[in-house]
Amino acid sequence: MKEPYEFIDHTADIAIKASGKTLAEAFENAAKGMFDIITDKSEIESVGQYGIELEAPDLEQLLVDWLSELLFINTSQNLVFGFFKVELDEKKKKLSAKIFGENRLFGVDIAGYLVERGANSRGRTPWYVSDRL
Repeated sequence: MKEPYEFIDHTADIAIKASGKTLAEAFENAAKGMFDIITDKSEIESVGQYGIELEAPDLEQLLVDWLSELLFINTSQNLVFGFFKVELDEKKKKLSAKIFGENRLFGVDIAGYLVERGANSRGRTPWYVSDRL
């Protein structure tokens, strides 16, 4: 089966070219490609469901913010994701997504946890894991 993304040559990093029948599907496939790199294509169980809401000045920045948000959650919370359901409002440049995955820290799963937004001193609103449902 052909992957919905491909790796392309890049001198400094790994680059992914993602495609989809819709722009939302292309966003999903870009995330899938990124996590296939992170997890070396290992199987990821969907034991936790999380939500992400983003808005950007343009669609290109929205894609960057989407992947950056996923990477932030991955590195700060030791979470990996394997299934993504993205809804885009292309006119308003808004993204609403449900992401599904697991915790890879010591094999502990994250069922029953929720990723929520919190404010920090720089005015950004990062996500964090909470045990409140």
